[in-house]
Amino acid sequence: MNISNKKLTKLWATKNKDDEWWSSFVTSPLAIFANYFVVDIKWLTPNIITLLSFLVALVSVALIVIGGHINFVIAAFLIQFSHTLDCMDGQMARFRKTSSPTGSYYDKLTDHLQVALWFGAVGYAAYDQTQSITPLLLAFAGVTFYSLRGYSKYMFLYTKMQNDSDQLKQIPAKDTTEPTIEKAGISFSTAENLRWFFNEQRKIVFFNEGVFIFMLSAALIFNVLTPMLILFALSQFIYAIKRSLSQIAQLKEQNQN
Repeated sequence: MNISNKKLTKLWATKNKDDEWWSSFVTSPLAIFANYFVVDIKWLTPNIITLLSFLVALVSVALIVIGGHINFVIAAFLIQFSHTLDCMDGQMARFRKTSSPTGSYYDKLTDHLQVALWFGAVGYAAYDQTQSITPLLLAFAGVTFYSLRGYSKYMFLYTKMQNDSDQLKQIPAKDTTEPTIEKAGISFSTAENLRWFFNEQRKIVFFNEGVFIFMLSAALIFNVLTPMLILFALSQFIYAIKRSLSQIAQLKEQNQN
């Protein structure tokens, strides 16, 4: 294997094995390709890339609010670019072995804010088109239940630790400096890569951020904003309620034991 392939293989190993649907086989591989050319630029840090991702997202939000089909199409591509940058920062940190809790927190915080801004902007754009308040309510509901998915997870852990201070010790530490290995890449056969690709399609039903990126861009390009908001709000409601009920059941079981 030549030197360039070794670098590419090492970069592919930084790809998160738990990547979301669209991230897994589109934006994350694009991020690996981009990192191949920039990962050795010392002044370009993961945190700078996180900031660039957020700034690109803000530009896309502004274009959505301004409205018009051309602006929608540009915003759709900027959303993809922002998400590719979002994948790049973590890969770069793992490649350089410079991952940190601060960087991870910064990344997750901007990710969450971007989702809220994107769907809020789309809700406004759909309202501007239809003069109906329904898209605004759908966007608000979707973002609320999306936030509840994350909030319920942390409240679940917080409640468990309140009842048992040793709960935190029972959570296995995750070594974010070590790369994760996918069952695909340049060192794998075509059949293995195809098998991985088709297995990844199952993740579409999770309706997480990777699915949002695809939904948003497609809805903007084809100007079907309200139907997308309906799907967003409904999916987040279902997953938020499902997670909350599951965690309540676990807490009850813990109390009984």
